[in-house]
Amino acid sequence: MDFFLLVALAATGAYMLNTQQQHRRIALLGRHLQPYQIERLMETLIQGYLRAMGEQDAERRAQVLHMLEGSEAQLCEQFERLVADFRRVPAPLARVSQLPLGLPFALQLFSGASFDMRDALALHARGIARVSRNEAGLAPRDKAFTMTAELLLMQHTCHWFCKSKAVASARVMARHQTAHAQIVASVSPETRSAYMALTGARQ
Repeated sequence: MDFFLLVALAATGAYMLNTQQQHRRIALLGRHLQPYQIERLMETLIQGYLRAMGEQDAERRAQVLHMLEGSEAQLCEQFERLVADFRRVPAPLARVSQLPLGLPFALQLFSGASFDMRDALALHARGIARVSRNEAGLAPRDKAFTMTAELLLMQHTCHWFCKSKAVASARVMARHQTAHAQIVASVSPETRSAYMALTGARQ
């Protein structure tokens, strides 16, 4: 058989296997997200924070942020429940490849280059709750900025689990015009330290 035909068949097979694996991960995360309104709450908060940060009037900005406090509390509560639910996922199904691109059998072939999505969701829950409580005593605009980064990083991790790190980074750049490294640099120091230790990510 022609060498180039073999290469084409192998590439097609690898692509199909990788796509199947990605669809299974998307379905797995989707089943766990389905009972909650986490995605809607995130969208509400991110848009609200952007609006608040664009307000020049401090009083008006404070009003916008105050209106978002209920959504913050709901998100924290629902995300904690998601973390508890996802803890029941078997360990092999919760592994995330640290390779930049999605490859079939990457978790089996490079098992050491991976992290646990259950731990990743838990660290994001802690980070979101920490900023919501404003433990660092940030000014309102700084708190909104940091919380936005926390939410975007969590969203990046979910895309990473479903697809790959490269796809996740491309999506957050396309949707929010923000690089992954910039998001990592903008979250709370506690989240950044835990995230880099778990995922092996670099700023």
